[in-house]
Amino acid sequence: MAVEVLTTADGRAKTALSRRHAETWFAARAAGRDLPVGQAAPPPRPARPDLPRLLDPRDVPRRRPGTAPGRLAILHAVAHIELNAVDLHWDIIARFTDVKMPIGFYDDWVKSADEESKHFNLVCDCLEAKDSHYGALDAHAGMWRAAEDTADDFMGRLAVVPMVLEARGLDVTPGMIDLFRNAGEDRTVEALKVIYAEEVGHVAYGSKWFHFLCGRHDMDPKETFHDLVRRYFHGALKPPFNEEKRAEAGLPPDFYWPLAERKTGS
Repeated sequence: MAVEVLTTADGRAKTALSRRHAETWFAARAAGRDLPVGQAAPPPRPARPDLPRLLDPRDVPRRRPGTAPGRLAILHAVAHIELNAVDLHWDIIARFTDVKMPIGFYDDWVKSADEESKHFNLVCDCLEAKDSHYGALDAHAGMWRAAEDTADDFMGRLAVVPMVLEARGLDVTPGMIDLFRNAGEDRTVEALKVIYAEEVGHVAYGSKWFHFLCGRHDMDPKETFHDLVRRYFHGALKPPFNEEKRAEAGLPPDFYWPLAERKTGS
């Protein structure tokens, strides 16, 4: 199921398949007949449509968020992030099956993939309501870098993707909601509010299973997290942080503030 999603290129088709497989998984769980997890070979990179063009981050045009084109560019970037998140969650299911995990691990990431699929479609609907679409603008080519860097490190993947990248979404989404609310774009506000509420759970799943693996291997979670982020994360952890929502997701300040100070204190 995971590899089928990862090898489907079109965004709408990918997310439809993702949601269908999630429904199948949870229907089986509810009926008491768990689907076998099995093993598969996920591709190094997920299939992608011909558009958007994927550019080096330095080459993606910057637009002023206070303008209509700027807000459209932000929405397009959010759609791109959500589509990558769909693939990231199915990839973590398929890539690390050599590590025996409880069935609850698969419940959490199938649910996350399903919600990210919903998020992508919500944002695409907003784009289309503005006579645009996903693929109309160029996008960031670096989104899959964290997945490639952690392809052989399960704990590294959990540390960097949900606990750093998705946690960053908790920091910036309230500002985006205010931006679109001030512009009177109610449909986009409602979509972003759904995304914001559900992303807390995705960060929490990352923290939960990271701590689970630390406990299994008798490792200190905070020290291990710091070591892995320093090894795999290629950027600064930038304040301000949404400390309330991060705490709700199981990320205390002593996990991320030392990394921010190390990156920004020079």
